[in-house]
Amino acid sequence: MNSKYEAVIGLEVHVQLLTDTKTFCGCPNKFGNDPNTNVCPVCMGHPGVLPVLNKKVVEFAILLGLATNCKINEKSIFARKNYFYPDLPKGWQTSQFELPICEHGYLDVTKADGTTKRLGITRIHMEEDAGKLIHDQGPSSLVDLNRCGTPLLEIVSEPDMRDAEDAYSYLTQLKQIVTYLGVCDGNMEEGSLRCDANVSIRLKGETELGTKTEVKNMNSFKNVQKAIDVEIERQIDIVEDDGKIVQQTLLWDADLNEVKPMRSKEESHDYRYFPEPDLMPVVVDEKWKAQIADTMPELPIARKNRFIDEYNLPVQDAELLTSERELADYYETILHDTKDYKSASNWVMGDILKEINERKISPVDFPVSPANIAKLINLINDGTISSKIAKEIFPDMLEGDKDPKKIVETKGLVQISDTSLLEEVIGNIIDNNPAQVKQYLEGKDKVIGFFVGQVMKETKGKANPGVVNKMLKEKLDELK
Repeated sequence: MNSKYEAVIGLEVHVQLLTDTKTFCGCPNKFGNDPNTNVCPVCMGHPGVLPVLNKKVVEFAILLGLATNCKINEKSIFARKNYFYPDLPKGWQTSQFELPICEHGYLDVTKADGTTKRLGITRIHMEEDAGKLIHDQGPSSLVDLNRCGTPLLEIVSEPDMRDAEDAYSYLTQLKQIVTYLGVCDGNMEEGSLRCDANVSIRLKGETELGTKTEVKNMNSFKNVQKAIDVEIERQIDIVEDDGKIVQQTLLWDADLNEVKPMRSKEESHDYRYFPEPDLMPVVVDEKWKAQIADTMPELPIARKNRFIDEYNLPVQDAELLTSERELADYYETILHDTKDYKSASNWVMGDILKEINERKISPVDFPVSPANIAKLINLINDGTISSKIAKEIFPDMLEGDKDPKKIVETKGLVQISDTSLLEEVIGNIIDNNPAQVKQYLEGKDKVIGFFVGQVMKETKGKANPGVVNKMLKEKLDELK
């Protein structure tokens, strides 16, 4: 980016809530059903029907507000956001405007260089989703109203971000929070988490905001980052050529790595907001707020810091292990049966996460129980098997969560730690490799690795490496 300028970025994030039913009716809140099957007169906007607010939506809003350091307003009201579009059968979206449920929050995000930056949250408000238009069924567009009335929370940030990395860090932490809370699954590809970016530029040192554009249609965090970078450069090029930024909504084209104009950007007055006459104000007293606060799980940053302090893990390990609540839960369940925190971390971040990613499954669905992973670690630590044998039997464990101890016994893989059994093997290897013995006697200590390798080969990986190392050094030192 041209060093004369700085970007001013704010994000509007919509999270689709994991409630059983929709916002104002009893229709199932499910993704992927046949078109127009999860509908009723309320979510289809039939005349004369009356909405009834889903209490769970309010509770999820309060929970997210508390997790993002927001003030929970004692009273909030719904409004009608009026606009015409074929997938909005009522002609308005029920949302919140002047009095949202949550305001004035913040997230402290950690950037790639390790520094922390506080990014403000203007508001979190409740609203319903619109339907969906399908454009790939021939010359006509089709309307699917299944999504109408789906509960959403919109999180509007302050314009505190100055580059795409800020936005990426903020989104990453926000997704972690909503998934830890269990209010949203965070799936951008299915649209359960959506992000629009408001972008403007100004000369460094200026305080007045420039003309902003809104970038939409970004279905991954990486695309959000790319789209913001591209839009910043586009605006700088226009200003450098003595042009003017036009306030408009842009669509991100990930294939071409460019933004395309969609429509002129609306202002709030264009929607003719007015209070929703069919819904009472939402009142949140201190007792209700305290009850919801009591259900708050340990949040990702607190859990990461605890992993570092309590388990003495490196920062990188703790960050990865707490990136998903289910992964952190799996790791901590292993620790119920072993206190080797680092080995457990290595197994989860290595072989286990590799299998999870390849199978595209959740840690909850991983076929090996945490208890059996702990048994495997304990078998290594008590000298029953080597790390090499552990890696070899891991595929067997994946076939029906098999007990590693039984696999070792059945296959006869118990590690050889008996010095009397290893004595002859080590003696023969020393006798058969005089050149390497000479190197060792000349002070080339690293050649000991060659002898260890030969012993492991001879014993088919069953020899205890620690015992072998000790015996080899004793035998070779006797030759000096």
